Amino acid sequence: MRRPRPIQRLIDGSPDAPGKAISARALLLATPATIIANAVGALVVVVLAVFVLPTPKLDDRGHVLLVNLVAAAAYLAGAIAVGTIWGVRRLRGALEWLREERAPSDDERRETLRVALRQLRVNGVLWLVAAVGFTVLNAFYSGALAVMVGLTVLLGGVTTCATAYLLAERVSRPMYARALSYGVPDRPVLPGVTTRALLAWALGSGVPLLGLTLVAILDLAGRDVSASELSTTALALGGVSLTVGLFVTWQAARSVADPVMSVREGQRKVEGGDLDAEVPVFDGSELGLLQAGFNRMAEGIREREELRDMFGRLVGEDVAREALERGIELGGEERDVAVLFVDLIGSTELASERPPHEVVSLLNDFFGVVVSVVEEHGGWINKFEGDAALAVFGVPIALDEAETAALAAARELAVKLPDAVSELAAGIGVSSGRAVAGNIGSESRFEYTVIGDPVNEAARLCELAKKSDSGVLASSTTVECADSDEQERWKLGESVELRGRSEETRVAEPVGEPG
Repeated sequence: MRRPRPIQRLIDGSPDAPGKAISARALLLATPATIIANAVGALVVVVLAVFVLPTPKLDDRGHVLLVNLVAAAAYLAGAIAVGTIWGVRRLRGALEWLREERAPSDDERRETLRVALRQLRVNGVLWLVAAVGFTVLNAFYSGALAVMVGLTVLLGGVTTCATAYLLAERVSRPMYARALSYGVPDRPVLPGVTTRALLAWALGSGVPLLGLTLVAILDLAGRDVSASELSTTALALGGVSLTVGLFVTWQAARSVADPVMSVREGQRKVEGGDLDAEVPVFDGSELGLLQAGFNRMAEGIREREELRDMFGRLVGEDVAREALERGIELGGEERDVAVLFVDLIGSTELASERPPHEVVSLLNDFFGVVVSVVEEHGGWINKFEGDAALAVFGVPIALDEAETAALAAARELAVKLPDAVSELAAGIGVSSGRAVAGNIGSESRFEYTVIGDPVNEAARLCELAKKSDSGVLASSTTVECADSDEQERWKLGESVELRGRSEETRVAEPVGEPG
């Protein structure tokens, strides 16, 4: 990215600078901004009065021109001095909170945001006084001349005010950004896009068109306008439009484009995954509200993403995605599932012999392995029950050969758990069959869970597995439903009557890899 030039860095400033530096910079640029704005207005007056508008017939035209030029030079110098002192004093008072490095009050923030408007009013008053004064001065020579000069000065005043406002708005951005960082008003404080576009139109098109209108009025009023005068008028007005109009239009366009581009840059960052993206709010109009609105939107996205992430961690990503896509309704549906139940052995003794934080750390290591293995095989951890975990295969996302996945996960856990957490031992039970899966609870509080005989059978097999050599038991029905490769890794055993069940269950244990 190209670095901004020194003059651009000076003009744009930085809202992150110390408050005293921001205040000093604003006061430093206030004087040249006032001089530039008044110089532009004076240029418009000279061009219109001397080169564009045909003057009425006067006995001593040279004398009248000299008197006006001397008066204009004297008044312009005085007006710039008065305007600068007046503006700087008011600016200094508005920026006291910056120099004191503190948060502004609501009134101080509002006054800071109205710096550009105050600059416009100061110049407007001075140029209005000038219009009245030069009208009275030239009334001694000619009524038509007085009207023409008065209108010309008013046009210069419009140019000055517009230029002063746009310059003040540009150099005040660091102040605006700092003030708006403490809160954004509910309504725009400064003129917005429409007003800035009208200012650009007034200087780029309005002033030249009004000059041509005055020439036409003079011609209709009996003052003959020659082709040479008309050509000079067109050239002069065209020059004003191309220079002053271009400058002011550029400033107005930048004042609109910069906030919009900052929002676009923030949008690009969010689209790229940077949810911490924020844009500086440095405009007191509806454009500033747009910037602040983007920041609020980004904050809302961050909060929703955090809730979504937390939701996914609590219930599982698949359940969270299913809830977002299909909505949430209480009730369930019958599904074919495979269930894996894993429970620690001797957790009561562990809790009594070790400090709580050490027990929690061991449990987290234990469940970390369980979650990793289950997810690798396409399963979902339905719940943690103290020192036990219930994993389900086949819901909420359908899974082909869920029994094969559950049995493979059980065998892998039997190998990995002793290596990862040697202090802990566990029993693992696997079952499968028809169960009800869905949201259980009330409208205000519910959970997605699986209820049915396979869950109960897996839990009972887990209890029995704690006393077996392998530590893993599965129902023969589950093994028979698995693919042939997985079946070869299990051996069928005897039938047992599990606690709470009336029918016997034939169990199976894993064997080594077939040779």
